[in-house]
Amino acid sequence: MNDTIELLQSHFSQRSFSDQPVDEAILTEIVKSAQAAPTSINGQQISLVVVRDPARRARIAELAGGQAWIAKAPVFICLVADLSKTQLGMELAGEEQVVQDTAEAVLVTSVDAGITLATLSTAARSFGLGSVSIGGIRRSPAEMIELLELPHLTFPLVGLSVGHPEGVTPVKPRLPLETYWHNERYSLNGDEMRAAIKRYNETLLEHWRTTGRTDGDSWSVSISGYYRRNYFPKVKDALARQGFTFTR
Repeated sequence: MNDTIELLQSHFSQRSFSDQPVDEAILTEIVKSAQAAPTSINGQQISLVVVRDPARRARIAELAGGQAWIAKAPVFICLVADLSKTQLGMELAGEEQVVQDTAEAVLVTSVDAGITLATLSTAARSFGLGSVSIGGIRRSPAEMIELLELPHLTFPLVGLSVGHPEGVTPVKPRLPLETYWHNERYSLNGDEMRAAIKRYNETLLEHWRTTGRTDGDSWSVSISGYYRRNYFPKVKDALARQGFTFTR
């Protein structure tokens, strides 16, 4: 196993940070690494808003549902779907952009944001920093858009808190590999997948017990807390106001 593989396979979400600031030169290299990541059609339809101001980070923590680590970490990076940038590029070619009217607009920017997020996180960890992904910025999207002064045809997709770790978080076990890796076709039937999930529920509960988490749930219970409801109900209307219309 090489150093890169070891870094990737030891990933965990860091939610406890020291007060030590992130060196500007290191932050620059992290951002430049993310910009070098692949994007669909070389569209480069992701922009980053890097937030260091404590008051602004505290507001983001509040909007995200009271996630204290956003305020604690010295750097917060918001990954923005940016079809404003691509629209301006098309205008220079004398063309009209319509992708914002399609479901593909959300899919392609979300895929590219995921690639960017993973690159940011890995680059940060390569410098000994910790990070945690923040989907909660979609909890109050209109307020996030206003706070970050995002233009039309943009949308805040996900965030990342970055800082020097305080303490070590144990690596959380994942579902069995056969639920993830399918050869040639989707290779598990429903009964096989259900059995694998049951085993994982037991594994995860044991992980919580051994790490002293008395409030830890099984995977089935944990995801049910979200996916049984529309947990970010303001997203659809906020997307429409930003110009993502789904009319084509």
